[in-house]
Amino acid sequence: MDSKKYIGMDVHQATISVAVMNEAGKVVMDSVIETKAGTILELIQGLHGTLWVSFEEGTSAAWLHDLLKPYVAKVVVCDPRKNALLKAGNKNDRIDARKLADLLRAGLLSPVYHGESGVRLLKELARSYLAITKDLTRVQNRIKGLYRSWAIPCAGQKVYSPRHRTAWLKQLPESVQRRAARLYQQLDDLRPLRREARQEWLLESRKHPASALLRQIPWLGPIRVAILIAFVQTPHRFRTKRQLWAYSGLALRTRVSGEYRSADGQLQRAKWQPAVRGLNENHNHELKALFKSTATRASTAAGPVGEFYTALLATGMRPTMARLTVARKIAAIVLSIWKKGERFDPEQLKRQAA
Repeated sequence: MDSKKYIGMDVHQATISVAVMNEAGKVVMDSVIETKAGTILELIQGLHGTLWVSFEEGTSAAWLHDLLKPYVAKVVVCDPRKNALLKAGNKNDRIDARKLADLLRAGLLSPVYHGESGVRLLKELARSYLAITKDLTRVQNRIKGLYRSWAIPCAGQKVYSPRHRTAWLKQLPESVQRRAARLYQQLDDLRPLRREARQEWLLESRKHPASALLRQIPWLGPIRVAILIAFVQTPHRFRTKRQLWAYSGLALRTRVSGEYRSADGQLQRAKWQPAVRGLNENHNHELKALFKSTATRASTAAGPVGEFYTALLATGMRPTMARLTVARKIAAIVLSIWKKGERFDPEQLKRQAA
């Protein structure tokens, strides 16, 4: 008889606690194994029936997902921030594994997307470039912070230039010059590394068919398109534009209570509007920054996006809400063009479809 088994894994660097539960909710096996591919596959291949596996998103999640996917019926990588039931009662690795198996059996886990392996290289190159860029920005801020700590004005980019470096260093006391020289050395090392990472990343991005499609959209240049492809991976993971808005941090959080009232023996919906509590906090930060920066730049320039923004302001909408609407509209257009493979049409910026 082909029975279904639900496997919960509490994954750590050295060991994995495994709990196997049958359809009736009975734990049929508890085990602690090493975090090694051979040991994990040996355990999985020793189980019979239809296997469903769950574990939390973490450092090893992508590796473990790719390892298990060919050997089980379903792999659910769940969002640990939404597993409130794991925090109830006593806590240890064995209990957590059992709870994961039970939540998987009940269908109460919120999955994290781990579908497209075809853009894995592009995603890793994107992460590499963005990490180097943050390191470079951090070093530049430290250089300026050093000069400002000695009341030396250092606005602009000349303070980073090798041509003027000697003159800048002479303005510092001798006791501080060596520290500044180390920071300049870090800056010189990171600049060519960033340039090389950018070239390799953009070259890989152009290999994807979506690159030419998305470049049609105003204010989406090669960098932004490469970020979109790397972090969205495929548009078909989002059934509607609202799901993309939530993933990009552009969805409104609303709160309402007491939605219905009784009038003459009949239930009627109350007329008050839900209270808006800002944008959703659980999102992809790179995509949110992309859509917000694109909306800010495009709304102040001539073109269809700028006209759309001006029309929103003419209706009395606040500038902040108008920019949010522009960002959501750009995200919706990206999703539509990417899914359908069509060309960009400025008519898509009509306010009725926002």
